[in-house]
Amino acid sequence: MPITPKTLDFLAENRIQNSRTWYQEHKPQYQEFVLEPLKELAGRLEPVMLKIDPLLVTEPKVDRTISRIYRDTRFSKDKSLYREIMWCAYERNKKEFPDMPGFFFEFSPDGFRYGCGYYQAPAKLMQAARELILEKDPVFTKVYEAMKRQTEFQLEGEFYKRSKFPDQPEELRQWLDRKNLDLIHNSKDFPLLFSDTLWETLAQGFQRLAPFYAFLCRAREKTIHKEGA
Repeated sequence: MPITPKTLDFLAENRIQNSRTWYQEHKPQYQEFVLEPLKELAGRLEPVMLKIDPLLVTEPKVDRTISRIYRDTRFSKDKSLYREIMWCAYERNKKEFPDMPGFFFEFSPDGFRYGCGYYQAPAKLMQAARELILEKDPVFTKVYEAMKRQTEFQLEGEFYKRSKFPDQPEELRQWLDRKNLDLIHNSKDFPLLFSDTLWETLAQGFQRLAPFYAFLCRAREKTIHKEGA
């Protein structure tokens, strides 16, 4: 079954109640309206993601590709027990491949988004990415030209307060002056979110982002070569 309005209703109410007792009493609704749709979605996306990178973790399970509904509040001022934002994410095994980029889809009662990048890019990787950009590396050039021809994804990531490359063209500085690089599509198209074809939209989007993923992987390889030199 797809994500439905009942999915969003449960997430919102569960967050408002903020009660382990309420959650346990309504756990069957969580499993039916939240977990099962995400398992189905992740299962449909699995072969698509493995074509992009056979080393991605793709099992449609909680703590593999599907987020927990419980929040980790140890280091957060917000002590709410449950999240109302849920997601599917695809990365390589972090223990074997640290500092790797990934793909994600997340949704909440406010809308949904999907894309590729880092939650927090390591500084050394961003430095390697800037070097590839300035060197006009073919892997970056392919991404750069492709992104100029599309409108689905927007480049996101916090900017430095001052440009580090004031002499570079404005279009390149959009890439060079960020602390993080992500290509993301944000949407409030709820009919799409609730449709049986959502997975097809995500699959097509992730395939379009494969060159960007390859560029971030190339930057990571560059940092490894530097450290091993």
